[in-house]
Amino acid sequence: MQSAQSVLTSKNKFHVNLGLTRTYEALERLNNPQNALKFIHVAGTNGKGSVCAMLNEILCTHFLNTNVKVGLFTSPHLFSYRERIKINGEAILQENLDKYIEIASKSQSELTEFELLTVAAMKYFCDGGVDYVILETGLGGRFDSTNVIEKPLCSVITSIDFDHTARLGNTIDEIAYQKAGIIKKNCPSVVSAHNKGFSVIKSCADEANSDLYLADENIKVEFDGENNYAYIAGEKYDFSLLGDYQAQNLALVLSALECLPFKIDKKTLAAALKNVRWKFRLEYDKEKKMLIDGAHNPSGVFVLRNFLDKYFKNEKKTFVFGCLNNKDYKKMLEILLNEDDELYFYEFDYPCALKYEQLPHEIKNRAQKTCDPCKILDETQNLKIVCGSLYMLGRLFNAG
Repeated sequence: MQSAQSVLTSKNKFHVNLGLTRTYEALERLNNPQNALKFIHVAGTNGKGSVCAMLNEILCTHFLNTNVKVGLFTSPHLFSYRERIKINGEAILQENLDKYIEIASKSQSELTEFELLTVAAMKYFCDGGVDYVILETGLGGRFDSTNVIEKPLCSVITSIDFDHTARLGNTIDEIAYQKAGIIKKNCPSVVSAHNKGFSVIKSCADEANSDLYLADENIKVEFDGENNYAYIAGEKYDFSLLGDYQAQNLALVLSALECLPFKIDKKTLAAALKNVRWKFRLEYDKEKKMLIDGAHNPSGVFVLRNFLDKYFKNEKKTFVFGCLNNKDYKKMLEILLNEDDELYFYEFDYPCALKYEQLPHEIKNRAQKTCDPCKILDETQNLKIVCGSLYMLGRLFNAG
């Protein structure tokens, strides 16, 4: 048996080829395991991972000490493909990942990396007796391989912005249309009225006769430098995910919970919000004076910069930045950097990683190239911010 790693990263698998036909064929040959599962489907440009992490923590807490199982499918991973497929918070064992990737690859020889993972996850969840699955799209929604499910409990659309424009479109409306493709006929959907793509999403929901749940705009998240809190319906909750923007994600989560066939009590909600983790999303280590964030597009970087300006306004800042070459890195760096900020550029080991030579001239003039970012992070006394790519963070902190 080949390892999952060798199969998934082989040249004929490690690419994107949007479309549902291959995934449908594979699942059909496996007796459609997805039909035995109940899904919360999540698409969007930013916030998908946080929404999925919160939903997973809430459902796992709710069903603790019962026979009900909760599956989670997310991407990308940081250190291992195992992170992408979990049951009750536990990552799939390596031997099971190898086994189910082999099953998926035998079901359809032309599956791409993400399609293999999708099919493997569906079969693994079904065989494992999973009841509820939180399912994150990979790219887009309408033609994403996760979009083979027929009747989700609800479809959640997080914030829409520009990303993957070559595949999803050059306008917000075009991108929103692709994301809203996960909305299914007569199944509820969740969105914020302030979503940039709201009009298109609402139109898609209307066309599908989908009850549209609007996220509560009154939820707040505040960080005091020591502790982080969420304010919901006049009540204060300890909340482990930093960032004012998490209020929008939390509001989507709470609306999604209204679509489920069971109720979540306040005690469960409080425990889940306190314990939820989503690695490298505004992850702050006070002792090391280091903030790690997976912001990898202009809108994500804008949120990061606002967080820094609000809560660390007077701190001298040193950035370690690396990203993929298909991102709008010029815009990202324009948003990210103030005049007195230090910038170290990390050319990390990844096929599509941005090279120092590709940086705009004005950025190269102020950026210092580093092959040893850990040394920079250890030595500087400034507030350290590491950002630009989840792939970069995975490689840097797995090695470091």
